[in-house]
Amino acid sequence: MDALRLRPSLLSARPGAARPRDHFLPPFCSIQRNSEARVCFSGQRTQAPSLHHSQKFFDWKSSYSRISRQSTSTSINASGQPLQSEPEAHDSASIWRAISSSLDAFYRFSRPHTVIGTALSIVSVSLLAVQSLSDISPLFLTGLLEAVVAALFMNIYIVGLNQLFDIEIDKVNKPTLPLASGEYTPATGVAIVSVFAAMSFGLGWAVGSQPLFWALFISFVLGTAYSINLPYLRWKRSAVVAALCILAVRAVIVQVAFFLHIQTFVFRRPAVFTRPLMFATGFMTFFSVVIALFKDIPDIEGDRIFGIRSFSVRLGQKKVFWICVGLLEMAYSVAILMGATSTSLWSKTATIAGHSILAAILWSCARSVDLTSKAAITSFYMFIWKLFYAEYLLIPLVR
Repeated sequence: MDALRLRPSLLSARPGAARPRDHFLPPFCSIQRNSEARVCFSGQRTQAPSLHHSQKFFDWKSSYSRISRQSTSTSINASGQPLQSEPEAHDSASIWRAISSSLDAFYRFSRPHTVIGTALSIVSVSLLAVQSLSDISPLFLTGLLEAVVAALFMNIYIVGLNQLFDIEIDKVNKPTLPLASGEYTPATGVAIVSVFAAMSFGLGWAVGSQPLFWALFISFVLGTAYSINLPYLRWKRSAVVAALCILAVRAVIVQVAFFLHIQTFVFRRPAVFTRPLMFATGFMTFFSVVIALFKDIPDIEGDRIFGIRSFSVRLGQKKVFWICVGLLEMAYSVAILMGATSTSLWSKTATIAGHSILAAILWSCARSVDLTSKAAITSFYMFIWKLFYAEYLLIPLVR
């Protein structure tokens, strides 16, 4: 019975003893909600320190997470691309755009189809002086490189000078050229052509080859007289004189002078006019006339406005177009006959087959040109230049 009487007193004491633990229950519950970690409280003395250490643990974990995220972001930026402010990135992009734009403008200013034609023609004609594989030596390659670089410098001078005096015409005919579009000022154009003319003559003089220097000098005189607007000059106003200028440079000077540069200056051999050299000169006479005539067909509108009396203005686009096609087909026929008379079987086969294929391609393409479309005529003019390149690939095979 006494035992039974004690139970109420014990039961009455438990609520009093439980109150201290009840004081810590809310924090315990909040910890359970915010974390998966399980914390056990065994008594009143251990509860406050346990909660204190738990709180410090979660504060440290939160701080570590923030630092970790920042470190990860920094390492990604460091590995992916350099950290830089937005103004610096914008300035870098602007610089590259400016460089790209400048290179593109100079590319158009240099008239790349003429640059390619000049380089290919010099290499091809120089190979005509090669008599055996032993001739292809560092001495030959050095002499060839000197000739090509000096000629390309002069080529840029000539085409640049022509653009300087054709700005108003090119605004109609070729508005994408840098001077016509306003990307280059006339002062910039003058500076470029002056520098390239000086570099061409400087290199020619340093090399010491008379054929090379005279080729550069005559090209300079004819190119200047063709374009510059002075009394008795600007020969491009006359269709016949303009054609003769182009013929003299492309057909005669390039073939003869650069052949003699390799033959007499590089190889120290006597000057001789070989059968392949005479063929190259004769064939390129036809081709130079075609280029001189055809280049004015797409430009008829601007030439008519500014009083340039080209053959296209005088005779009409269609008639000049078919004259050019006929001259080229005639040249290919002569080349085929030339190949048929060769004593070398491999040269005969290559010359006949190559020129027959080019003649067939020319005729097929010419028949499909829309002569009322300036874009189609311009595209065909660039195709003529591709035939020009192909011919210089065949010329070294003529023996």
